Amino acid sequence: MPIVCGVKFRGTGKTYFFAPGDVQDLQINDFVIVETARGIEMGQIVMPLREVDESEIVGQLKPILRRATTTDLLDAQRFQSQEADAINTCKEQVARFNLPMKVTGAEYNYDGSRLTFFFTSEQRVDFRELVRELARIFKTRIELRQIGVRDEAKMCGGIGKCGRMLCCSTWLTEFAPVSIRMAKQQELPLSPMEISGLCGRLLCCLGYENDFYQQVKGKFPKLGERIDTPYGMGKVIKVSVLTETVSILLDDGSSMELTAEQLSGEEPIQPVRHAGLNEAQREALDRLTGSSALSFDTFDYLDEDEDEAQPNRSRSRSRRPRPAAEPPVQVSEETPEDADQDGDEQDQQSGRKRFSRRRRSRRKAEGPSDQPRQTSAPGGEQKNAPSQDDASTSNKKKRRRPRRRNKPQDQAGDKPVAPAAE
Repeated sequence: MPIVCGVKFRGTGKTYFFAPGDVQDLQINDFVIVETARGIEMGQIVMPLREVDESEIVGQLKPILRRATTTDLLDAQRFQSQEADAINTCKEQVARFNLPMKVTGAEYNYDGSRLTFFFTSEQRVDFRELVRELARIFKTRIELRQIGVRDEAKMCGGIGKCGRMLCCSTWLTEFAPVSIRMAKQQELPLSPMEISGLCGRLLCCLGYENDFYQQVKGKFPKLGERIDTPYGMGKVIKVSVLTETVSILLDDGSSMELTAEQLSGEEPIQPVRHAGLNEAQREALDRLTGSSALSFDTFDYLDEDEDEAQPNRSRSRSRRPRPAAEPPVQVSEETPEDADQDGDEQDQQSGRKRFSRRRRSRRKAEGPSDQPRQTSAPGGEQKNAPSQDDASTSNKKKRRRPRRRNKPQDQAGDKPVAPAAE
């Protein structure tokens, strides 16, 4: 079996196997220069020398060239500090060429011989002119690599729904396939807002406990299935994975919880209290379980013992003080005759008012009459009505003059004179 050591590059990527070659005494956290498919790279030892099976090696096993020197480490640190400015410059050029792409990161080679830009886009982008312009600006080899939304979240980082840093940006090395069936298996809400991460895809943590849920649910019957229990036929209404129990609804209306061992008969079922059972049902239950019916009444004796242990405990509930009685409201007694009299008086008063209003309106409509009115004396004699002068003077006293609003008076300042009598 070949002897290899594990090397990891920047970030939280995978661990790759390399042959030590002429370099010996490699320790963990040592920096080495290796040859990869992308060219010469600098990596860090994360796995000591050991023998592995050939089936674990993917592709051709490449050797480690040499150890990284102090100059290599200083150059790598200097170029790494220039990556933020390179990202801003690339974003400006993308906006200049109006390309539908989003630049998410940049990575220099340890010696600055290659600069790689990472971007995301929903469509295919023709960035040939952009590469020429970037090569002219940075004067090095330019590579543009399109990545997915998961790789973008891994590169940018963030805080997940649990309040911790994203798993993909801290310790997760590979993306495992996640399906909606895992959420159904764990009885989670199927709302996209509940089971999606920052990247917009299904949460990676759905696969962490999926194997445990499958293992526990495989011990119990499916939900809604009818099974035979020591207490009779029943229907499975719930499977609790955390407690590893199943809830069964019996035909008599009662429910019970059993473990997988109790359901298979490996462990005895502990007796439980069944309230409201008659003698025939208790005897049938005793024949099935083989226990005495008196065992179901032990809870009553326990309650009595608790009452005896607390003699000062009052069984009666404390009474609340009653509110003070309100004084009775005095209501005057009124006979039906008094009510009828009051109603007649009100009708008479309203009738008089209506009659007086009609009379005043009729007089205004008729105006002053030229012929004198004759009135009858008490003795039957006719008397002449008062003259027009008397009528005019009486009308002056009775009738109100209309108010003049904002009208100038006569030039002489004289008041209007009543018409002379003929």
